[in-house]
Amino acid sequence: MLFDLIASKGNMTDVLIGLMASVFVVFCTLPIHEYAHAFVATKLGDDTPRLKGRLTLNPLAHIDPLGALMIILVGFGYAKPVPVNARRFKNPKAGMALTAFAGPASNLFMALFFMILSNAAVMLYTNGEALIWYVSYMFFAYAAMINVSLAVFNLLPIPPLDGSKILALIIPPKYYFKYLQYERYIILAVFALIVFGVLDVPLSFLTGIIMEGIEWVADLPFRLLFKFI
Repeated sequence: MLFDLIASKGNMTDVLIGLMASVFVVFCTLPIHEYAHAFVATKLGDDTPRLKGRLTLNPLAHIDPLGALMIILVGFGYAKPVPVNARRFKNPKAGMALTAFAGPASNLFMALFFMILSNAAVMLYTNGEALIWYVSYMFFAYAAMINVSLAVFNLLPIPPLDGSKILALIIPPKYYFKYLQYERYIILAVFALIVFGVLDVPLSFLTGIIMEGIEWVADLPFRLLFKFI
């Protein structure tokens, strides 16, 4: 995020707003992502997240320093994985997939919420308080975009990201466990792709498509409001 804002030669106000939004996401919405994993796992019968102290919104229980730094610098990253014991689910594969999907799903809901707030800031804009509403509009718009980026990144079918656990629901176990044998090498390859910017284009493309859908939905209440005014 910060790198993108600087590279696009945005003004200092936009850079500072983007930085504040990134820090906000790390400490306030990333814990919700991890809590969603823990909550769903607990509801499905596994109390491991609770026993490990992860059924909480305390950011200190979830934040991974490197993953948090990635969110601030490039707009996507990760937190500490929530420990889950799939054997405690009635259906281990489905339970793991639902638990994994809960995190990205929470990001998408938060993105929609922040876009609604961003639209509300535009609606409440007044000339006398232009800076206040501009900062509010940009802050919530950036927060929404970062949440979508997190959802897209975590849904990649790459261990240990959430998408890899959803993948287990689709492919036969023998191929899935064979795939996991190369987890260490896959992670190193992904980091290399991130460092050299290879993933920037596909991730930005997917994020853009989802953001368009979220913006359309977030705009609906305001279009209906103006229709009846």
